[in-house]
Amino acid sequence: MVDLIGLAILFLVLAFVFYVLGARGIAGFSMQIAKWLVIIFIILAIIAFLL
Repeated sequence: MVDLIGLAILFLVLAFVFYVLGARGIAGFSMQIAKWLVIIFIILAIIAFLL
């Protein structure tokens, strides 16, 4: 599960870099990927906590 957070942070950093460089489409796509990775991490963390 730690890998999911690492990937989410990586995609957030990539989104910021692409946004600064002016590639807003790629930045938005990277933000969506990061958002879904965080959501998956939270769901897996809750399941692991309950079990």
